[in-house]
Order: sequence, then C-alpha cells, then structure tokens
Amino acid sequence: MPSQLTQNPHSLRDGQEQKLEIAIGREVRGFRKRQNMTVADLAAATGISIGMLSKIENGNTSPSLTTLQTLANTLRVPLTSFFRQFEETRPAVHTLAGQGVETDREGTRAGHNYNLLGHIGSNSSGVIVEPYLITLSDSSDTFETFQHGGIETIYMLEGEVDYRHGNQIYKLKPGDTLFFDADAPHGPETLVTLPARYLSIISYPQSREQS
Repeated sequence: MPSQLTQNPHSLRDGQEQKLEIAIGREVRGFRKRQNMTVADLAAATGISIGMLSKIENGNTSPSLTTLQTLANTLRVPLTSFFRQFEETRPAVHTLAGQGVETDREGTRAGHNYNLLGHIGSNSSGVIVEPYLITLSDSSDTFETFQHGGIETIYMLEGEVDYRHGNQIYKLKPGDTLFFDADAPHGPETLVTLPARYLSIISYPQSREQS
C-alpha cells in the first residue's frame, strides 16, 4: 500500500494566496508558532481577543495598522515582515523547445550535451531546482562517477542506458524514472541504444547553491 503523502499538489494554500489578509494571517501564525506561543498566549500578551486573532490568522479580517503594530512589537518582528509573502514575486521560467541554454557540467568532457531548461535562484521555498535535458550520442562516452549534493530525478525520453547509482545498475528505457540521492556516485555506465535523451532534475538547498 502506498504511503500517505503529506501534500496535495492541487490544493489551494488557505484560499486565494494573493489576498493581503491571507498573506498577513499566514505570517502572524508563522511567527507565533516559531516562538512556541498559543493563540491564547498571544492574546494575553497583546490584549487582542482570541476570536480576533483567529480571524486575523485565518485571513477573515483586515487588521488595522495599530493592531499589526501591537502584534509586531509582541512577536519582536518588523511590521513590514507581515507583508513579505504578499509582495514577494513568484517567478516562472518558460523555455521554448530547442532554446535551453547549453552549459558545461562535469560530464561535458565525456561528450554529454547539457541544456539547462530554466533556473530560479533564491526563493521562499529554500530549494534550488535545476532541470536539464541531457543528450547522449555516438560521440558520448560513459561517465558513472557523477557525485554532488542534493536529490536528482531522471526521466528517460529516448534511447536506452544502463545507469549506475552506487552499487546498483538500472536499465532505463523511455518512460522510466530514477529518483536518487545524488551524493552517491552515479551516471550512465553502458550506452545501450543511441541517441539517448533524458531529463535530469537536480534539487538542493539554497545554502548549497552550486556555481
């Protein structure tokens, strides 16, 4: 039986995230929980009723600046911190077919062609994701000793390769997916059917962003 996932990829985050009241409420709740305060604790410290605090945290009311300043003083955060999620941009990268940026990575010297399909730098999720389209041709060599931080997902599009991860060999054919800890040595060990193309999606914390 598959394990229970903790996130619904189709859910709405507390309703319409673009609403200012919801953005403020999420920040107030987040700061309160980080200080291990209950709603009752915050109510006692600010003089704001539990009912009003619940409405604020759920985005059901528009608090006055005086109320927000009181909350900011009690939670020891700048007043402007309540607005950061509302003001923060949520970038998207649209890369047209054939227009990925060709780039050098460790396997380039083995004849592997890398096209970076998009890149979003620092963001509120704390995660960097790099999607590559990798092409192996008759001029490519095997290279099974890639090793870097983060998590990698490979989705096979064309051709067939025997892909090594640690001490295991995985026969990858179109439609197959391999998801693994990229800190173990990995890479295509045998190029079975060429040309071979696959998506390689690497994710890692922003604090370890690679050049």
